[in-house]
Amino acid sequence: MAGYSGSRYAVIGLGQFGNAIARHLSKRGAEVLAIDNCEAHIQNIKDEVAYAVQLDATDQKALIAQGVQDMDAVVLAIGEDFEALLLTTVYLLELKVKRVIARANGPQQRKILEQIGVEEILSPEDEVGKSVAESLLNPNILSFLELPDNYEIVEVLAPKGIVGRSLEDIDLRNKYKLNLVTLKREFDEKVNGSMVKAHHVLGVPSSRTIISDTDTLVVFGLVKDIQRFCVIN
Repeated sequence: MAGYSGSRYAVIGLGQFGNAIARHLSKRGAEVLAIDNCEAHIQNIKDEVAYAVQLDATDQKALIAQGVQDMDAVVLAIGEDFEALLLTTVYLLELKVKRVIARANGPQQRKILEQIGVEEILSPEDEVGKSVAESLLNPNILSFLELPDNYEIVEVLAPKGIVGRSLEDIDLRNKYKLNLVTLKREFDEKVNGSMVKAHHVLGVPSSRTIISDTDTLVVFGLVKDIQRFCVIN
């Protein structure tokens, strides 16, 4: 999240999902206030974020005392107690927090959150399900980002059909209607006296770049065109 230094976020609910969000934001330079009512969760993350506070998020006065109303965004990642999530969400909306991002477990919770005015809703279980399904359908696809209008950005392990060929010969744009964002290549590196495998981005590869069997292509295009590329090769 380059350029996010100075931005301030609160993450409420520090289960696996909220913990991962808080840590990632902090690593990218944001100032993070992590909130949970469980002391163990606070102890687990206190050294990774700017502030870690144990409190009951359904206590509006406690939230105000922590300055959540001044945050650039608040992420509500409470997973098990929807009533607590709902009440906390209402408080945040009343405080006119700039951005309220709430977790929904299932379509019913999503509908309720939409009805009370939440515009940004996360459904981690749905995303995990999509990732698993995608990896089953296309084993070469390592990760993907869904975009509107049936577009995706995907990381795809180089299919056998393009290994040893140049990007000019493969001609992703004209043959497959795909745009190459970049390549990730595997290198042998020495770390603490031992040789390990490491992946590095090649920036903007030239048309003469030859694809190796351990390369990962980061491509952008329509879902159907990405699937076609994987099937053909």
